Amino acid sequence: MAYIKTGQERDLIIEGGLKLGSILDAIVPMVAAGVSTRDVDATAERLILKEGGRPAFKGYRAGKHDPKFPSTICACINDEIVHGFPLQQKVLQEGDIFTIDIGMQWPVNSGLGEKGNGFFTDTAITLPVGAISDKAAELIAVTKQALDVGIQAITVGGTIADIGAAIEHFVSPRGYGIVRDLVGHGVGHAVHEEPPVPNYHEPSLRSYVIEPGVVIAIEPMITVGGFAVRVDDDQWTIRTADGSLAAHFEHTIVVTDNGAVVATRRPSET
Repeated sequence: MAYIKTGQERDLIIEGGLKLGSILDAIVPMVAAGVSTRDVDATAERLILKEGGRPAFKGYRAGKHDPKFPSTICACINDEIVHGFPLQQKVLQEGDIFTIDIGMQWPVNSGLGEKGNGFFTDTAITLPVGAISDKAAELIAVTKQALDVGIQAITVGGTIADIGAAIEHFVSPRGYGIVRDLVGHGVGHAVHEEPPVPNYHEPSLRSYVIEPGVVIAIEPMITVGGFAVRVDDDQWTIRTADGSLAAHFEHTIVVTDNGAVVATRRPSET
């Protein structure tokens, strides 16, 4: 079953998500040609700590023997889909598209949540760097719309499978690739929880019924080429296998008695 959150837990996840959305809004204006992705990362970490939070990704490892993720944000450019490292020498160029994926645990040392360090939220956005091609601009627009479509598919009594079906129904006729090896997920007590939330129809997920207390991260990852991916030698950066452009949008969604609440909504989205 989906990891159901109590009323207090939902309220705190929404509060932390709104803080994270504001942090993302604050770093978006940094995105410009000539800017180092490491500088964006440093600003994101400073703002999270200022809010009494902790970077959710820094130090994260997928498995006990895997390398730890080294930074606060995932910084992906062009064909990089997720988990790219922000580096001082990784500088944004005019015409790039740049994805910022950011997570926060909040409030730290509060006595709330597992181990007393609050709750996790997760969000992502793909941005143009200066003037970009029409192809890149359309990819960003379609991916953002795919996220909106997925959120609109959430209904109490519906299923997790409905979300992926709606996204696939929207994206596939437009000729874009939907990454299949990477999916959304439950979130709250941990960075990644059950259930998986694919961006395509997965019939087995009809068994996951959406009810108040479900908290999920929906995150379409869309390409202008195929859906196959490859992993860089750093064991983290995942990019399109065919070198095509990729975009990624994400929100943490809290299901309440009144429907879906976008916890990580940015002030600029309202």
